[in-house]
Amino acid sequence: MEGSNLPRNMEKSPGKRVLLNTPGNNDGNTSGDDRKIIRREMEKQRRQEMANLNASLRSLLPIEYIKGKRSISDHMHGAVNYINDLQMKIQDLGTKRDELRKQSNISASQLDSTSSGGVVVSPCFGGVEILVRTGFREEAGLLSRVMELLLEEGLSVVSCVSTKVNEGLLHTINCKVADPSCVDLSMLQQKLVDAVNPSS
Repeated sequence: MEGSNLPRNMEKSPGKRVLLNTPGNNDGNTSGDDRKIIRREMEKQRRQEMANLNASLRSLLPIEYIKGKRSISDHMHGAVNYINDLQMKIQDLGTKRDELRKQSNISASQLDSTSSGGVVVSPCFGGVEILVRTGFREEAGLLSRVMELLLEEGLSVVSCVSTKVNEGLLHTINCKVADPSCVDLSMLQQKLVDAVNPSS
């Protein structure tokens, strides 16, 4: 072929095609490699995020729930057990709270229905329970007088809890005594009434 710039072997073999190494011929492979790189980076980021989240979870768990456990699944099981235990504790505390509220209401009703001057003395396991109802504006030394009287009577104060009830305070005092049978509850109650109401 005259005037042609093609190589001679092309001239002799017109039926053969020559694939030229142009940038467009590798677009498919190049884009496939890019997708692999992107997927690899996304998986790396996902694993890093999972590792960070697991580390945060592990830091919130008590040591006894993850001691000797290394895998993420073990940490998940530990977290589930911890949550279940917390739920049980919350339920127990709720039950105890309801019982205390019930006891406070009963104690308040006892004080309202009695003419004992706002004091109720009753035996309890290993000692004596004393309920004293006062107003919010009672003098500061009232409880001090009650405590001094109890010590004079040979009672050892174990606990004293004050609870807001209606328009006043309910003081629940638990005392231990060596021999509960030796305590005259009616006499003790009268002395406490005199201490709580000195003007009566």
